[in-house]
Amino acid sequence: MKRVALALIPMLLSVAATVHAQKFEDLAQTPPMGWNSWNHFGCDVTEQLIRETADAMVSSGMRGAGYRYVNIDDCWHGERDADGFIQPDPERFPSGMKALADYVHSRGLKLGIYSDAGWETCAAQPGSRGYEYQDALTYARWGIDYLKYDWCNIAGLNAEGAYQTMARAIAAAGRPVVFSLCEWGSNRPWEWAREIGHLWRTTGDITACWDCEVDHGSWSSWGVLRILDLQDGLRIHAGPGHWNDPDMMEVGNGMSESEDRGHFSMWAMLAAPMIAGNDLRTMSEETRRILTNSEVIAVNQDALGIQGFKYSDDGDLEIWFKPLAEEDWAVCILNRGPSARKVEFTWQGEPVADDFSGRETLFKARLYRIRDLWSGDDLGTTRQTLEAEVPEHDVLMMRLTRLLEPGE
Repeated sequence: MKRVALALIPMLLSVAATVHAQKFEDLAQTPPMGWNSWNHFGCDVTEQLIRETADAMVSSGMRGAGYRYVNIDDCWHGERDADGFIQPDPERFPSGMKALADYVHSRGLKLGIYSDAGWETCAAQPGSRGYEYQDALTYARWGIDYLKYDWCNIAGLNAEGAYQTMARAIAAAGRPVVFSLCEWGSNRPWEWAREIGHLWRTTGDITACWDCEVDHGSWSSWGVLRILDLQDGLRIHAGPGHWNDPDMMEVGNGMSESEDRGHFSMWAMLAAPMIAGNDLRTMSEETRRILTNSEVIAVNQDALGIQGFKYSDDGDLEIWFKPLAEEDWAVCILNRGPSARKVEFTWQGEPVADDFSGRETLFKARLYRIRDLWSGDDLGTTRQTLEAEVPEHDVLMMRLTRLLEPGE
């Protein structure tokens, strides 16, 4: 069987030469939603963990809320066989990846996996360099639906070329796979990755804090606000099928409930991939409620696919707007600071316009109903001045729904 599989590689290379589309265009029309093992578990990944996580995604209501991908990150790898085909670690994944994919699919979910463009992954496991077509064929045979492709141990590689190679390999293998470029924004992937992948990392790794930098020597990981600030200027590159990725979420990994709520809200405003990174099996009810808030998720998954923008900023208090379908808008007031802040916002005195999408609120001419997406409260309409208090490290997130006036 190995020799037969090896004989397919020249055929795949021939197919790839005729492949013009570098990705499956009908995937990720809204930001992907799912879970990834790295933030909470690091290298401690096993078949049992993935099966239990798939079960928890169903029982918690996350599948019902739209989460689909169960993604295994680094350290699943075993050795390559005599013909160069990668195998899973036999102790961690004794049933093999095909059986695991079948189980995840039986739960109404999809399975993701991880590799690296270099010789080795970030955790010194076998990378895909020189084996791209074999690995893509292997993933297709296993039934993989999502590939996160990292950028460690890449001396001598050109980023665009390396990611093009794997994209063509995936296309040649023939199985639709969401392709996630984890290149950390080092080579400005937003400028070249749209035809190659479905999402691309815009920064280094996130860490579970509100506003910090963790120095690891040759690199740093960043808190939620640091990651948020690094998204400035990137929204023009995002849209259906091609998303800026500010990294996986840290909701449920040790921040306060208000910080988790703020984190989740801002990722929704950014039209960011919603990839949870906590232990779904043991999460608190507070964490579950945040991750399954259907109205906030609807902002993230809005069909227009327009990333939100910062409208105003006084240092600690920021006001963000996001155009939505049906002439609606999402508004998020973010309190970055250490104490509560009072807010007064006179809607009719604010000329909110988005040059990128061509959308305007036109508050003087249009009336909107206001709904608080976390409390579920009706906050009146845009005829009245908004008066509210936003707690420290928290948000007030609202949806403005257009109301037609008589005669319209």
